[in-house]
Amino acid sequence: MEQHVVAALYKFAPLAELEKLRAEIAEICAENDICGTLLLAPEGINGTVAGTRGGIDGLLSFLRAMPALKDLDHKESGAENAPFHRMKVRIKKEIVTIGLDGIDPSETVGVYVDPAAWNGIITDPETLLIDTRNDYEVAVGTFKGALNPQTETFREFPAYVSRNLDNQKHKKVAMFCTGGIRCEKASAYMKKLGFEEVYHLKGGILKYLETVPEEESLWQGECFVFDRRVAVKHGLKTGSYDLCPSCRRPVCAADKKNPKYVEGVACPHCHDSLTPEKKAAAAERHRQMKLAEARGEKHIGAKYAQQSENPCEGEED
Repeated sequence: MEQHVVAALYKFAPLAELEKLRAEIAEICAENDICGTLLLAPEGINGTVAGTRGGIDGLLSFLRAMPALKDLDHKESGAENAPFHRMKVRIKKEIVTIGLDGIDPSETVGVYVDPAAWNGIITDPETLLIDTRNDYEVAVGTFKGALNPQTETFREFPAYVSRNLDNQKHKKVAMFCTGGIRCEKASAYMKKLGFEEVYHLKGGILKYLETVPEEESLWQGECFVFDRRVAVKHGLKTGSYDLCPSCRRPVCAADKKNPKYVEGVACPHCHDSLTPEKKAAAAERHRQMKLAEARGEKHIGAKYAQQSENPCEGEED
């Protein structure tokens, strides 16, 4: 039985007294054994957390009691094992980093498309379909026919638009991301550039996989998520990927057959870039984790936790 409730949430809304709010949220999460990450910024809140049913409900009730967050939406899934092992509440300049001033989704944004209507939008031959996520996420799965911007961070998305898109030529653009937040910023940016018809998937890929029957789905592969499940499939069931502890890239079955894959140490993506010292440290950390596992204990090194937990869509440290 899935005992952990995983809640992904975000809201663009003006927030003030962020230090006070950060302390209050941290206290509530500690009292309710909630783990994960929440980002606070003058433009709103973003994050993913996990806990018991009662704990998550308590946190959501607290947040929605604030006038600015009264209509805060969230998406839920379940996990058999704890997806996070600590709680972080951070204050940032942006809740999703595009790196440009004046991009405010609370003022201008594209047209939200419910998952049930999404297939009709993206199968229109006039629609240019863009995956706004980063390259390692796209490699795990994407919608049929979607363009891959081949970005390493969301900060690179404006440059991709500048090089490849034309508001006179591309009249109808549809975009998607994991939970919807990156598309809020991306569509606001494109509207500001003069693109007229800009659509984005409401609730993101997660809502689509949760609500659209698999036999009707146009999704191919799995969806990378920002917790220890690594990826999810239709119905938000845990997927087949693992996470490389050294580079945080998703690792598939084919990667594990590669000679450059070393369990707990390196994967084909990072093997050649790691120094012998880093490989040795990773190997020792993995050995200690296996010993702790054999004793029925948890071994969570600070470095491992930092590398493997980044549960906010669009967060780039």
